[in-house]
Amino acid sequence: MRISVSSDMDEPVARLVVAELRRRGHEVRPHGALVPGADPQWAVCSEAAARDVAAGTADQAVVCCWTGTGASIAANKVPGVRAALCTDAYTAEGARRWNDANVLALGLRLTSEPVLKEILDAWFATAPSEDAEDRDNMAHIACLDAPRPPT
Repeated sequence: MRISVSSDMDEPVARLVVAELRRRGHEVRPHGALVPGADPQWAVCSEAAARDVAAGTADQAVVCCWTGTGASIAANKVPGVRAALCTDAYTAEGARRWNDANVLALGLRLTSEPVLKEILDAWFATAPSEDAEDRDNMAHIACLDAPRPPT
């Protein structure tokens, strides 16, 4: 799987995300502080990773900032992106199952190595729900991405 990864800081957790994804056999495309000379601002690098997903040049993305909140907000501004801030495996599983999340947002401050691995395990082991109500909700979210006529 092709996965874009962004971080606004070159922190151990961000480097671990890249290493762990590669260890699991994924092709990683880094952004922000993970690339020397690139713009590390959380809004800029999170948008870049999310745009990779929206354009189809990445299957998914992981966006990181100190709390994960700004990275998730920036990623969610890109149409077609469903970013979820996950602090544990249960949240990651739910984000994939019920929300068909395609971007994982992580906080650099509180995500430990064991928790990161649990989150990634749950994220990659969970498929989107086939339940009709869940699919209806996802269809509604897709409509929110559609351009709106001027008022």
